[in-house]
Amino acid sequence: MRTVLLSAAIFAALLAVWQGIADAGWISPILLPSPVDAVRFLAESVRDGILPSALAVTLRRLLIGYCLGLVMGLAMGLLLRHSRLAGGTLGLAALGLQTLPSVCWTPLALLWFGQTEQAMYFVIVMGSVWAVAIASENAIRSVPSGYVKVARVMGSRGAHTWRTVIFPAALPQLLAGAKLGWAFAWRSLMAAEIYVMIITSMGLGQLLHFGRELNAMDQVAGVMLVIVLVGLLADRLLFVPIERYLRRTRGT
Repeated sequence: MRTVLLSAAIFAALLAVWQGIADAGWISPILLPSPVDAVRFLAESVRDGILPSALAVTLRRLLIGYCLGLVMGLAMGLLLRHSRLAGGTLGLAALGLQTLPSVCWTPLALLWFGQTEQAMYFVIVMGSVWAVAIASENAIRSVPSGYVKVARVMGSRGAHTWRTVIFPAALPQLLAGAKLGWAFAWRSLMAAEIYVMIITSMGLGQLLHFGRELNAMDQVAGVMLVIVLVGLLADRLLFVPIERYLRRTRGT
């Protein structure tokens, strides 16, 4: 409870500083709107149904793209750990492609898929799969070899060893990799929605882009607040409970 109150106090202080700068007039409101203006835009967009619709579209794209990237990344991580040839070839490619900003995939996505949902999913997957693959490979590699040796002495072999020894031991780091992949997928989707325009299915990225085009900085600031809030809620509601469960069941 104290942590929640402290976090709320810090955010309130940041908003107060933001409001103070806006009220002081040091920066033109065209460039920096006040928090009140941003919240007013959010309230109006909720009343008009624009924000709920855009949020639903964005979350749908994120969920599908992230699940694809997570499954592909886990499979690739297993392959990198199991095959020395794959580790020396695909592993090096994954390390290099992980450093590539996700926005760099959007021109290729537009050329291959055009202004379609497939282009969105392509950017999300390419932006997250490499981080998940590398984290998964490192998680499995970090499992102490003694665990596997003891399991084999007790008669465990093949899939049984993976299911009962390796995966449970690597689970905390696998969860960290999944969390990292979520962050990369979220950033990749925002980049994709800014450049891939699907008028019939506008997401938060499109609202951000249109706000910039119209010089509506209250819209830009409001959408940015929503993006930050969604990221925080995803961490608190999805990953933190799983991390607490793992710590509790493992006695840490």
